[in-house]
Amino acid sequence: MITCRFFKLNVLLRDKNVKNAMTRLNNIKKIKKIRLHREGTHILITSALLLLLLNAAIYWGLQNKIVFYTVACISIVLYSLMVNFFRCPIRLFDGNTEKVVVAPADGKIVVIEEVDEHEYFHDKRLMISIFMDVTNVHANWYPVDGVIRHVDHHNGRFMKAWLPKASTENERSMVVIDTPEGHTVMARQIAGAVARRIVTYAEKGEECFIDEHMGFIKFGSRVDVYLPLGTEVCVKMGQKTTGNQTIIAKLS
Repeated sequence: MITCRFFKLNVLLRDKNVKNAMTRLNNIKKIKKIRLHREGTHILITSALLLLLLNAAIYWGLQNKIVFYTVACISIVLYSLMVNFFRCPIRLFDGNTEKVVVAPADGKIVVIEEVDEHEYFHDKRLMISIFMDVTNVHANWYPVDGVIRHVDHHNGRFMKAWLPKASTENERSMVVIDTPEGHTVMARQIAGAVARRIVTYAEKGEECFIDEHMGFIKFGSRVDVYLPLGTEVCVKMGQKTTGNQTIIAKLS
């Protein structure tokens, strides 16, 4: 009886150790899948050098080390936030991409409605908008597979990105994609009050695929996706999205 109990205890401990080991392995895999976006390279290097110089000057120039430790702690927090902002996880969509529309960005669904689109389609479209705050990944992915029909950039204002008129009045870039099934989808990157740097990698005539980066918005802010009327919506207002993972709609 005692031997049996010891055997069960060893099995439980072994299973627990295996589970812990698998958890650690999964965490390591997640870490390996996270990298820094190339758009942040110069900013991060420059910021690191400036912060190091500032802290060195305070350390050698002031007798009061409390000031140095305070500034050092603030510097670490600020730089950690910057690194967090420019993180760029490697993600692969696990599923069939036919007629699927995936979220082009991390964030929260702030608009699901039919709108009159006047810049390209000049007709009614279903618009799904994702707002990104400063804690979200700011890399943008293509929402569908297809061929890039049109790319355009519009200069504009820098109002708060969640305002409805930000879609047409703020600085923005549009990418229009023809899908293999014959649908036309548009993704619009929109700058915000803080975000004043939109980067778009798309070029007219190129093929694009889910899993590929469409661009990056520095320090902001919002991505609108314009879909044909009758498209099945797979998200709801206020829902959080994960770029290149969350299915936001299915084309008919």
